[in-house]
Amino acid sequence: MDFLNEIKSREDQLLNLQSLLVTTYTHCEQLKIELIDHKQKANYWEAQFNQIKSKEIEWQDQIDELRAQLRKREKQLFGHQSEKATKNQDQNTAGKSLKSRGQQTGAKGHGRRKQVDLPVVEEMIDFVDDSKHCPHCGLPYEPINATEDSEILEVINVKAYKRVIKRKKYRRCCQCQIALPKIITAPAVGRLLPKSKVGVSIWASLLLQKYEYQQPIYRSLKQWEANGLSLAVGTITDGLKKILPLLSPVYDGIVVHNSAANHWHADETGWKVFEMIEGKHSSRWYLWIFANGESVVYKLDPSRSSRVLTDHFNEASSGILNVDRYSAYKAIAKKGLFTLAFCWAHVRRDFISHAKAYPHLEAWGLSWINRIGQLYALNKDRLKSEASSQDYKKREACLKEAVEKMHQVMIQELSLDGFSQSQKKILVSLKNHWGGLTVFVDRPEIPMDNNVAERGLRHSVIGRKNYYGSSAVWSGELAAALFTIFETLKKWKLNPHTWLIAYLQKCAVNGSPPEFIDNFLPWNMTDQQKDLFKKSPVGENMS
Repeated sequence: MDFLNEIKSREDQLLNLQSLLVTTYTHCEQLKIELIDHKQKANYWEAQFNQIKSKEIEWQDQIDELRAQLRKREKQLFGHQSEKATKNQDQNTAGKSLKSRGQQTGAKGHGRRKQVDLPVVEEMIDFVDDSKHCPHCGLPYEPINATEDSEILEVINVKAYKRVIKRKKYRRCCQCQIALPKIITAPAVGRLLPKSKVGVSIWASLLLQKYEYQQPIYRSLKQWEANGLSLAVGTITDGLKKILPLLSPVYDGIVVHNSAANHWHADETGWKVFEMIEGKHSSRWYLWIFANGESVVYKLDPSRSSRVLTDHFNEASSGILNVDRYSAYKAIAKKGLFTLAFCWAHVRRDFISHAKAYPHLEAWGLSWINRIGQLYALNKDRLKSEASSQDYKKREACLKEAVEKMHQVMIQELSLDGFSQSQKKILVSLKNHWGGLTVFVDRPEIPMDNNVAERGLRHSVIGRKNYYGSSAVWSGELAAALFTIFETLKKWKLNPHTWLIAYLQKCAVNGSPPEFIDNFLPWNMTDQQKDLFKKSPVGENMS
């Protein structure tokens, strides 16, 4: 009996254990479901956290970019327009002497200018009669044949005057049966514009003041009115429109000579033309510049596209263009006729702007600025030596080593993590343009930058600010023609005022210019003509 009771007790224990196991298993299943649910929630919230974290990083980059843009705008509005070294840059360049601008201490100066070409007006300064004797005894002083000389420079205000032309008349006394009038008058004086009283000297002065010194026409007329000469703005405007065809052949001759070269500096800037034309819905035009060693050409066009380049360069043109990174230049280079030499000054400007916009990354930007400065210094040293000398080869090897080292640093930094988007953007641009930036290494005659073109546009930018561009298309074409003529003349060290008076006087006497145009292009002039045009004008008649 005890045995049966024990078996039954064991069965009850087994049933209880089985019930406990079922309960435990059910609880474990519930815990497993809860665990899976918690894991799913954990993965979800982790994904949410990562997404928010990535957005935070993206937002932080946007904040940094906006702060950089704000610093840039504040610098443009209120900052100094200078690229002088900062304190940090001074520390990074410790041990290197930063040469200040202007004449250096200890350098030999040029002394006072001699002014040998100016006319001389002598003035004799004497004592008043009461001072020509000894104040003590009253004995008069004895004059001697000597003076103490000194010079004072003065500007005499030029006054306008009227040239009264009197043509002699003669009466024919013979009885010859020929087609001649009885009264014969001497030939008329040539006028630049028929029936116009305005002389060549006035037209030359107006053109020079506006398109060389960027002074608006109305200011010149106001200045002359204060000195007694009153001219109507309408008269001058109508005259300038008629002068354009006289100057166009010179402009065309310079364009032909310019396009025949094999190396140019090219750039463009905005220009206002307030005449509405078909297909153009704004007043924004573009003034292009093409400069080389012998000529400078300005072209005014409503477009900023590569069509302007293809119009200037004929199909047979080829050579090297010093340019910035604007896409129009890249489009024309794809034809395989031109090699683009990109501007290191623009690259340097990228790093300067980045250093100012991102103060916490200033050291990185300044390190690249120093590398670029080293390239400029090494290339300058190379050009000081003769191309075939051992010194030249040694300096060229140093330059190539510095270029290769800079390339390796660029590749290394592009492969690193942790660089901001703004840093990578500059480095990617540097990598994409590396071929054009290193043209100067194998072609030492090619400059490292495009400063020639940028400087060439400065005076036109001053004009754009002073007289707001051009009121009509013909006025813009006149501006481009005279910018071209004046800058080309200065390339040859010729006086634009002297040249302009001589050319306009020749037009007044001989009529249309194509017959004598070659004599006024600098590369066709004799040495004697160049010497004449280098001097200042001596009068309104230079023929």
